[in-house]
Amino acid sequence: EVQLVESGGGLVQTGGSLRLSCVASGFTFSDSAIGWYRQAPGKEREGVAYMVLRDGDTYSEDSVRGRFTISRDNAKSTMYLQMSSLKPEDTAVYYCAVDLNLRPTVRYSASEYDYWGQGTQVTVSS
Repeated sequence: EVQLVESGGGLVQTGGSLRLSCVASGFTFSDSAIGWYRQAPGKEREGVAYMVLRDGDTYSEDSVRGRFTISRDNAKSTMYLQMSSLKPEDTAVYYCAVDLNLRPTVRYSASEYDYWGQGTQVTVSS
């Protein structure tokens, strides 16, 4: 059974940092493309950052580029989102996702991901 378990969310002040983790099980993690998404109240889910399988290319959306970093530890079957210089507009539920189709390029669309974590709340106070 595929499982993605997220942790690391919380309340932080503007300018602060958080690191989200997502522990994967039930599949060969290194063969998956990974992504982080977020959904703010009343808004649609949006992509944040993505990484291809194994230790390939990464891509971050304009809204977080230079502040958020996606990474993975294949030995631990864990993906991370390091967030710094947080802003109130970063407040959202954050989700990790994996694509198990062995595609070697970045997956941008949420519809291309097969499994999702349960979400973790990040709240940035002003």
